[in-house]
Amino acid sequence: MADPVGEIIGDYRAFAAQQCDRLLSRGIDIRPYPLSHLAVRVPEWDQYVHLRTLLERHATANAENVWNGRPISKIVLAEPLEVLDGTPVSLIELIPPVHQRVYKMGLEHLGVVVGEEVDAFSREHRAALTGQQFQSPGFEPYYVLFEDFTHVKFYRISLYDGCVLQGAKFDGIVHVEDWVPQRLVTATGPNPLPR
Repeated sequence: MADPVGEIIGDYRAFAAQQCDRLLSRGIDIRPYPLSHLAVRVPEWDQYVHLRTLLERHATANAENVWNGRPISKIVLAEPLEVLDGTPVSLIELIPPVHQRVYKMGLEHLGVVVGEEVDAFSREHRAALTGQQFQSPGFEPYYVLFEDFTHVKFYRISLYDGCVLQGAKFDGIVHVEDWVPQRLVTATGPNPLPR
């Protein structure tokens, strides 16, 4: 059976299964929880635009906004992907370069919706968690970082719902306008971002 989204982003079923197994070995079972999204990172801006175009052929809508200095697209698939024996995932977070540290390119993280008990969940699994991100008020996922720089993030609400609460409209396909790749300023001087 053809899997056009898998051909674009890679083997998402194996990625989700790997992350699930890694968490099980740390005492966390994500199988009872709904999934928020799969995140895909790309090393170059041109590749971001290319993958975004390909993914949008299989989407009903997206929300793209500038976060941390570059656009990020949240793409709602027309047909949800199925992972972990039938758990649906209908949102792909596509992330271009560059941020503040090393990240895995390709399938990079899996989002899990724990719900209102996420803080109790974090206390119960404190020894297995790596930390907590403070992305925006009310949207502060806990996470596990693995040795290959992939993550699993644990949310109170899904990324989709969090975007809607912050005013995003998943109403067709829209892109950030007039954004151009920026120059990265380092200790050795200004350097162009990877293209």
